[in-house]
Parts: sequence; C-alpha cells; structure tokens
Amino acid sequence: MSLPVHLVESLSGVGVGSVVEVTGDEAHHAVAVRRLREGEQVVLTDGLGTSVTGEVTSTGKRVFAVTVASVSHDDRPSPAITVVQALPKGDRGELAVEVLTEVGVDRIVPWAASRSVAVWKGERATKSHAKWQATAREAAKQSRRSWLPTVAPLAATGDLAAVVAEADLAVVLHEDATAPLSAVQAPASGRIVVVVGPEGGIAPDELAVLEVAGARTVRLGSEVLRTSTAGVVAVAALLARTPRWS
Repeated sequence: MSLPVHLVESLSGVGVGSVVEVTGDEAHHAVAVRRLREGEQVVLTDGLGTSVTGEVTSTGKRVFAVTVASVSHDDRPSPAITVVQALPKGDRGELAVEVLTEVGVDRIVPWAASRSVAVWKGERATKSHAKWQATAREAAKQSRRSWLPTVAPLAATGDLAAVVAEADLAVVLHEDATAPLSAVQAPASGRIVVVVGPEGGIAPDELAVLEVAGARTVRLGSEVLRTSTAGVVAVAALLARTPRWS
C-alpha cells in the first residue's frame, strides 16, 4: 500500500533526523478527516521536487510532526507539458484539471475562448481559479507527484501567442484537421504545448492566432472527444513517445 502524501510549503535544509511540522488545512484534513495517528509512515513533498519519508511523532488539532527517515530530490520532468484548456461547462473543468495533473502536465492555462459556455468574471473567476488550483493540488498528492503543477491565471486568446511561441512543439486539437497527432514527433526535452478548445469548437480567428504563433493543427482520430478529456488523451499520446514514459 502506498504511503499517504502531504504537501508542505518548504523542505529547504531538511535532512535525515529533522522534524517537520505540517500545519493548517493540510494537517487538519490529515488528523481530523483521515485520522492520522502517531507511528504512521507518511511522505511529505514541497511540490518542487523534494520529498521526505518519515514517521508521525505527534499530532494536534491542526498540526502534526514527522521525523524524517529519508530524503529524495527529483529533477523537473522533461519535456514539460503545458495544456491550454478552454473553460468547460459545469464541473468538467475540475475533471480536466484532475486527469491532466494525474497524467503529468506541468502547467494548465485556463482559456476564455469565444465559444466557451462557461464565463469567469469577478468573484466567480476568483472562486473558479481557486477550485482548479485545489483540484490540481489534491490530484498531485493522489498521483504521488513531487512536482506540483501550476494553474496559470485566466488567459484570453491574445495571450496564447506568447504561450505557443515559447514551446518547442505546440499543437491545437481540431476535429477538422487533416494531420493526425500520431504523425507528430514529440521533442525529447523542452516544452510541449497542447491547446484544447471549448465544446463549441475553436473559432476560425482563434485558430489563426494560434497557427501564426507556430502551433500545428492536428486531430486525435475519427472520434470527437469532450473538451474535458481530449487534453489527457493527447498528452498521453505525446508522452508515450518521450523519455518521460520510456
């Protein structure tokens, strides 16, 4: 059985024998909800590549302490994957973030596409972005990631040119594309960007912006996937041809 994973703000300077305190909501959930007890073994990670394993030596209402038995440092995964995810309707946004995190995406960019049914404005934008961040955090713990993905601020179409331009490979998923994703050679390092449109499809002017910036328009197959699942399928297909999955 895998050990439970908990996120902490920092593991800087921590070594074998160090005592690390976990506080706040993370500790409350572990102690009050999961019933964490002294003597249990857990993994702590800072989300920046460092993880420690150790024994719980004390617990409180919103705190628990771990004595470190081992420390590991993981390099940042390469190639790094960014997914530009058009805002889906309902709770499908959280579903997309969850599965993208589980498959190993490094950055998720929420996109206010012109045909997106969902709209993030004002207080709703703040709450929705926070939900995506919380979903990524929990999914990273569940999938035992030592590097926590980032959820970027909401992007407009005009912001995407810069995201695409920084990529070593950028692809846009489009059901009318003639080139299959299977024909694309994934780079062994650098950054890959995958753009996923909304339920209503990517508007022609948006597609033009992405293509001018250097993105390649591709299709997954004859089936048309939901926006909340298309990204994870595309990322998996690309990762299977990189050293990350070799």
